Amino acid sequence: MIGKYPAKLDDKNRLFVPAKLRDELGSDFYVTLGVNCGHRCLTIYTASDWQTLSDNYNTLPISQKGAATSLIFMNASQCTPDKQFRFSLSQFLQEYAGIRRDVMIVGRAGQAEIWDSEEFAAFEAENLTPEKLLASLEAIGL
Repeated sequence: MIGKYPAKLDDKNRLFVPAKLRDELGSDFYVTLGVNCGHRCLTIYTASDWQTLSDNYNTLPISQKGAATSLIFMNASQCTPDKQFRFSLSQFLQEYAGIRRDVMIVGRAGQAEIWDSEEFAAFEAENLTPEKLLASLEAIGL
């Protein structure tokens, strides 16, 4: 998944799935807590990626099933968009990510993220430097 897509929560706390992400996300996907470079956001997982995440969690020994890891599952929402490709965000997830009304939905390889627009602008300004871009390119082998 790639790209940036501005969106707005409607009066019923629903977001539209961006047209370019609809096929990749599928008819069911999961939204849960996320973090990127110290900024709070929400992460969207496809059903198959969520299953992999769940399987990996279930194989952990009890000593490694810590509170933070459990919170990812406790606060997740399974989303099935309606015919207009809208899905709901819980009040808790909105508050966690500081989402008011304007959001940015961004692709991040195999997942997508939902950000409050102002928080995303701060994240982008903080990380859009030649040094950080070079470090990121090197980290992925370019």
